[in-house]
Amino acid sequence: MLSFSLLQVSHHVPLPPLTKPPHHSFPLSKTLHFSPKQRLPRQFLSKTLRRFLSISNSSVSPSPEDGFEVELGRLLALLPREMRRRVSEHPEHLYLVEVVMDLGRKPLARFPSGDFVLSDCPITLQDLQHATSQVGDFAIDNRAGISRTLHRISAIRNRKGQIIGLTCRVGRAIQGSASLLRDLVQDGASLLFIGPPGVGKTTIIREIARMLANDYKKRVMIVDTSNEIGGDGDIPHPGIGNARRMQVPDSDMQHKVLIEAVENHMPQVIVIDEIGTKLEAMAASTIAQRGIQLVATAHGLTIENLIMNPSLDMLVGGIQSVTLGDEEANRRGVQKTVLERKGPSTFSCGVEIISKTELRVHHSLEATVDAILSGRSPYAEVCKMISPGVKKEVESEPAFQTSSEKKDEVSVDDFHLTDERNSHNELTSESLLDMGDNSLEHEAPLCLYVYGVGALFGMNALYL
Repeated sequence: MLSFSLLQVSHHVPLPPLTKPPHHSFPLSKTLHFSPKQRLPRQFLSKTLRRFLSISNSSVSPSPEDGFEVELGRLLALLPREMRRRVSEHPEHLYLVEVVMDLGRKPLARFPSGDFVLSDCPITLQDLQHATSQVGDFAIDNRAGISRTLHRISAIRNRKGQIIGLTCRVGRAIQGSASLLRDLVQDGASLLFIGPPGVGKTTIIREIARMLANDYKKRVMIVDTSNEIGGDGDIPHPGIGNARRMQVPDSDMQHKVLIEAVENHMPQVIVIDEIGTKLEAMAASTIAQRGIQLVATAHGLTIENLIMNPSLDMLVGGIQSVTLGDEEANRRGVQKTVLERKGPSTFSCGVEIISKTELRVHHSLEATVDAILSGRSPYAEVCKMISPGVKKEVESEPAFQTSSEKKDEVSVDDFHLTDERNSHNELTSESLLDMGDNSLEHEAPLCLYVYGVGALFGMNALYL
């Protein structure tokens, strides 16, 4: 880079025109640096020079789309040339989900619209060896990655340990994917994300980690089991922002790394991906008791799946069987043995990921668990992303119908009951008075939820 110092330039001497530098000289940089001790008169700044100086202001960093195309190209480099061409020519190539290569079968590219055959020729061992030679080492969980990208390469081995199949999954860092939850994140709530594989759980918690570290200036530590959050390699992906990352050498040691992160690095937020064992659930519960904000994911469709999972029920407080007395059982209208929450929940909020643009938020996870165990439908807030950004549509609705409600539902024709409930979920006196005169005039069926013997007596009272 050259620095020019203009000394005592006369006002009547014109500025010499810019010429192409000689072949033997160094190339000029896009930015010219002038000495701070000397001023350049404005009349000498010709249009050509001003245009030349403005290049430094117009040179900006590449857009996220350009960066993703570069990362996608590094994944497609694992494929043979003909397969790369077929993927690039597909109209949805920027939305590629994954590429599947199995020995002796035709390779498939999976897009949101469906599967696409990349070649009529089956995959050979040479194709698999070409792909595995360009990725990192496969860990004990048969996962590898490409350095400083979010892509995940998963291997299928035969009984001898030889790789006979690959699943090349595309990883993306999408800014704004967690904008629907910005209020909860800002308030310091511990969030548990639940959803099936491939719905975008890791993408959301990666964006939350970046949001907490960059926007709210918190000390964020990511415990990255398979390098899906921060990418492969020693240098983390820029998608996590200023958050720090601890890699886990073995998936069986994740619970130990969680405790190590708290004891050694003094974080304010811990981000965990895929809590799947009882030891990891116990470690998360221990961290929550120390006042640290937790952001984690778990596999499942609804919170009811976690309640029925003996390995993960500790995340929602744990479940225990309680024997009630005769009087209490009659008052509740249930059997003498019931299920109740054992203790406080590890997470304050639960988020069920319905799709990439729709979330079901349970603001009080403990209240949701208590409602499910008592046979009632918990209410949740459904957030929908209308357009990219922070715009959202919020509506409250019953989260789902519990299995106990489906089992005990009774339909009675020729009756209609106005379901008006007070804060204790009991029928009001006004609804009972109106029911006697107008119930026979409506054709809508009466739906009663029977919980034990007490509800059956209520059924008999309706016919009297």
